[in-house]
Order: sequence, then C-alpha cells, then structure tokens
Amino acid sequence: MTVKGLAILATLACALPALAAGSAATHERRAARAATTRAGFAIAAVPYDFAWPRDHGSHPDYATEWWYYTGHVRARDGRSFGFELTFFRVGLKPGDPAPGAGQSRWRGHEVFPAHFAITDEAGQTFFHADRLAREALGMGRAAIDRLDVKADDWWLRGAPAGGADRERMTMHAREETDGGIDAIDFVQVPEKKPAVHGHQGVSRKAACPSCASHYYSYTRLRTSGVLTFHGVALRVEGTSWMDHEYGSSELQADQAGWDWFSVQLDDGRELMLYRLRERDGSVTPQSSGSLVGRDGTVTYLPLAAFDVAATGVWTSPHTGAAYPSGWHVRVPGAGIDVTLVPTVLDQELAFGAGSVSYWEGAVLVRDGQGKPAGLGYVELTGYAGGLSL
Repeated sequence: MTVKGLAILATLACALPALAAGSAATHERRAARAATTRAGFAIAAVPYDFAWPRDHGSHPDYATEWWYYTGHVRARDGRSFGFELTFFRVGLKPGDPAPGAGQSRWRGHEVFPAHFAITDEAGQTFFHADRLAREALGMGRAAIDRLDVKADDWWLRGAPAGGADRERMTMHAREETDGGIDAIDFVQVPEKKPAVHGHQGVSRKAACPSCASHYYSYTRLRTSGVLTFHGVALRVEGTSWMDHEYGSSELQADQAGWDWFSVQLDDGRELMLYRLRERDGSVTPQSSGSLVGRDGTVTYLPLAAFDVAATGVWTSPHTGAAYPSGWHVRVPGAGIDVTLVPTVLDQELAFGAGSVSYWEGAVLVRDGQGKPAGLGYVELTGYAGGLSL
C-alpha cells in the first residue's frame, strides 16, 4: 500500500486468505514476533527496526511481499513515458522448506507474480504484461539477505551505493508482442534514505491485530537506462519511486479496495497517501500517509491531515469499471494544494475474467494556478469487481 504502500500483491493476499499462510520462518527476528495468523504467518507488530541492506531482501515469515517501482522517464528526443515494474512474493504454506536432496525440484512454497507496464504519453497508449513464476526449478526467487528478485526472465538486483541504507538497483523486464518488443533496462540510484511509513515500523490497514505491514519507500530515485517501446530502443533519464512492503494482512469484509498516491513535488518534497475504501462509501480510519521533507525527514499523516477529492470519472472499455480520474489533493498543515492529472486516461491493467484488474497510472502534478508542480503515480483497486483471482 503499494501495492504499496499498497500494491497489487496486497490484492492477492487480501483476496486469497488461503494464500495468506506463510512460508518457512527463516528471518532472524522470528523470536521477536511470536504472534502469527491462524495459518502460521508472522503478524507485522511494533516495534520493528528496519536494517538495511538486509531488509531490501525477502521476508518469508510473512504471507505477502512486494517490490514496487513506478516512475517517469524522458528520451533524448523529448518523448516522455511512465513505467511500472512490480515483483510480488506470495507464501503458499507455512513451514514448508525448499526441496532437499532426493526430493522433487518441482516442490516450492512461494509464487512470484510480476507486472510490467509502459505509458506512452505522446502517443496516448498503454502497454502492460504479467508473469507468474513458481519457486520450483528456480523459475521465481527472492534472496533473503539482499535485493535479488526474479520472475522468469524479469529481475531486480541491488548493489552497494555508498551507504548502509542505500542500494543501487538494476532491473530488467522484456515482453515480445505483435507490436514488437517492449522492455526496460534501468539503473536506479536513491537520492534520499528510505522513508519508513506508519508508527514504530508498522503501517496500519485496519483495527484488527494482523491488519498491518512493514512498509518503506525510496521516494526519489535517479533513473537511467534504455526503454524499448514497440521495438524502438530509447535512452532515457528520469525519476522513480520504490515501495517495499511485507505483512500477512487481508482486506476485511467491509473493505472494498484502496486508492494510493505517490507525489514527487518540484520543491524537493514527496508525499505518499493511501485511503482504504469501505463498502458503505466511507474511508477506513487507519488510512494514512507520509510527508518526506527535502532532507528525508518523514512526517506521519493521519487521515484527518489530508483530503483527496476526485475531479472526474473514467469508464474502462476493457472491464466496464468506473474509476475516479483526476484528484484534488490537500495537506493543509504542509501548505500542499495540488491537482493530479493522468497523463493517459486508459492506464488500466486489465487481465481478463477471473483476474485482478486495477488502474495504475502516471499523473502530472499542478499547483493552484495550473502550473507544473511535480510528478506522481496513482493506484486504484477494487473498482473492477471483487478482489479475486
């Protein structure tokens, strides 16, 4: 929540309680987290002290986890693009170890879905693809001691970048379709330290004890590399956002979905907000956000500290879902009053009947006079029917 952060892996976890059962409890903090779900996965509880670069890696004590990248890049010819690359980890069975000597290599206790998208702003087009890799045979993996995640031939890796809490990241995703090859090969370098969301290392999602996650973000990543769109390779530069979140939470019966916002202001600050929507139209009281200062200082924002109002509606030609489209965002205590405008209306990741479809899109940030004030990304889940696979 952010997926991210709310991210779509949270959708998977929330939609499939059967999947919210953990894998092998191998994390070194196991003794400090005796509380578990009924299925045996660890519950995100306070206090939790992040330790980087180790916490960039996988946390198999928890049912679900995601590494979520969104960003804006520009080619040398002036063309601008949005992108998303997300790796999810879903535990299938608590305490089921990896196969040992003599056991079938098809055995595995985790699956690794992944999503990849490119928004062509000049062409007003949107491309997206997905992967679902089992742990078996090494098709999917996530190292527990470092940033090293893989789903088939898509991957994300980290390497030291001058500080214990910062990590230079490289990523690759490639998809070949009738329209040609779409791919990204990017290097991501943090410009700020990780921003931890919530209180004492825990981000709350509802009132129940397990309704929480451990959640941090790199809110400003310097991005460079090659973006290939419909077979044309372009050298690009820009700015990205990374969410890493893990927990064993599920959406509650009275929750329908969420709206998540990441905003990178031109004045050097960043804003993360999420609103969990109740089925009666209200907002879950534990919804919250964070304001990241120019120096990286994080200020917690309770629901009462911000306001988000949709300025329009877009109806999907793929799923028929009606999504809010355009938002007025206010954080009075921080002097923030901006409007978010989608760069392309149709940025829905529509995966067909029986799958989770959601809207995840690049937005432009405008100030009260309509002038450019930054860039952002928005995620909307639960609008295209129930959150189920």
